[in-house]
Parts: sequence; C-alpha cells; structure tokens
Amino acid sequence: MAVQRMDNVGIVVEDLDAAIAFFVELGLELEGRAPIEGEWADGVTGLRGMRVEIAMLRTPDGHSRLELSRFLAPRVVADHRRAPVNCLGYLRVMFAVDDLDDTLARLGKRGAEVVGEVIQYADIYRLCYIRGPEGILIGLAQQLTQQASRANPM
Repeated sequence: MAVQRMDNVGIVVEDLDAAIAFFVELGLELEGRAPIEGEWADGVTGLRGMRVEIAMLRTPDGHSRLELSRFLAPRVVADHRRAPVNCLGYLRVMFAVDDLDDTLARLGKRGAEVVGEVIQYADIYRLCYIRGPEGILIGLAQQLTQQASRANPM
C-alpha cells in the first residue's frame, strides 16, 4: 500500500485567531502556530516569495489534522468561502461529533449558521452543514447507531 494516512486538510483564512478559536470550540486541539517562508516553502507551493502563518490543529483521537493558513504574501487571488456545495473542487470538511445539538449551540455562539437544516439519515446519523468562520463550509455528523462504520458508512 502506498498511502499510510491522510495527514491533514488545509484551509486558508483571513482571521487566523478567530478560526483557531472556532475549531478549538469544536473540539480540536491546537498543536502549534508558526510562520512559514523560504526557498523550501516557495518550492513546494510554487509561490515565489511566499510568507504564511499556519496553525495546526489535531482531532481528539490524534488521527487527523487541520492546517489553517493566513497568507501574508503573495496576496490571496480567489475567494471560494461562500461557494455552494455543488461547486467543483473540495468545499467542506466533515467532523463526527458525539452531540450535534450541543455542538451547534456552542458553535452558534461563535457565529456558525446551519445551511439548510439538520436531517436524520435513517436511524444511523443526524447530519448538517454549517458555515463557520469566514463562511467556511463544515459538515457535522452524529452517529446514532453502531451500524455505520468508516469502512461502510451506508
């Protein structure tokens, strides 16, 4: 097998502090923050003169990470934060939560808004999309039974 794991998902934001606070409220743990720049960063991204501040957050189980980035240079060239769910490209990150109602209440205090409505899929999941900081689309899923698994969620 060539792939060992998915290491992280990256999201570019304008307000790094607000985004960190939001995802910490969701339950992620801040691993650290750092400035990133230099020849190696330019080389891997293909952006000359790149300067970015990143924050790495880890899920409580330690298996997944979210990298938040705030670009200082070059300037941001496109904004897809308010794109609807049927646009091309990747648009959302989905998190499994233990209590959807509690999660929505906590994140609502940080400005999160439900997109559409909270739905129940059979007796397996309660699901919804929310718009988080800066309009970032986030999926939330509460597993209701032990029937679903990561190997076969249906």
